Amino acid sequence: MKFILMMGMKTDEESRSRGIMTWPQEDIQAHIQFMLGFNKQLKAAGELVSAEGLAWPDQAKLVRADKDGAPVTDGVFPESKEFLIGYWVIDVESAERAYQIAARASAAPGPGGVPLNMPIEVRQIMSGPPEM
Repeated sequence: MKFILMMGMKTDEESRSRGIMTWPQEDIQAHIQFMLGFNKQLKAAGELVSAEGLAWPDQAKLVRADKDGAPVTDGVFPESKEFLIGYWVIDVESAERAYQIAARASAAPGPGGVPLNMPIEVRQIMSGPPEM
């Protein structure tokens, strides 16, 4: 079963003022090392399909097709309450295993090594359209 684990961040002023770019350098490095080790463990277990961090939302654009199919871009939307900062696609035996992995990601170290306990959204990736 494939799942996507999505890590988000709130865009309110308080959350931005505590964001990773405000942390001491050693805490940023510890967080990055945790994530690299976490990904390495998932890969060694044969559970990691892919994982990526995403650019900050000020670089995002919404794209729609105009009446002729040409791209029309819009954005950035500072009124958004949350934005996606990274994700993992995993292939595991059960939803419970996906939840265990999400909990480990949630506990990534923050300032002073204290676990962040950030929310990780877990969603199964459908292999086809739902049965009717």
